[in-house]
Amino acid sequence: MTPTIADSTQLDLTAFIRTIPDFPKAGILFRDIAPLLADPRALAVAIERLLAPWRNERIDAVAAIEARGFLFATPLAMALGVGLLPVRKPGKLPGATIAHEYELEYGSDRLEMHTGMLPAGARVLVVDDVLATGGTAGACLALIAASGATVAGVAFLIELQSLGGRKKLAPHRVESVLVY
Repeated sequence: MTPTIADSTQLDLTAFIRTIPDFPKAGILFRDIAPLLADPRALAVAIERLLAPWRNERIDAVAAIEARGFLFATPLAMALGVGLLPVRKPGKLPGATIAHEYELEYGSDRLEMHTGMLPAGARVLVVDDVLATGGTAGACLALIAASGATVAGVAFLIELQSLGGRKKLAPHRVESVLVY
């Protein structure tokens, strides 16, 4: 059963996030969302809290960052009545793509998205599970800008505040459900 809005204000989502030390390498505190995903009430509340700040905004599309961003972006796109744009790792999308390379907190990577999927000026909400250093989301923002669309904002389930990712995404609006 899906919780009501009243229920959503009472549920402590931090109780559904496991902290795993030294993963994927020594010194990293990994915030595991698997328990939240496994609990239907916690998942519904997380989606509602991700959606709430954007409900009355003009959003034309939701961009989902691979892979866990897909889990949260899809229900947001459905609730907003807009399409979903997958932003993926290299080589996962058929057809013409644009790419952006970026640095992670423990390595480097590249994101790609299809060309021609966003009309010029479309307002896009970017969604991912975790904001750490901002490299991945920043790459997604660069792809959206390169396509001629506009970033409406960025939504995360978790923000790791000490890593400073929010500053890297300025001046864009950033909304996070949980901040560590």
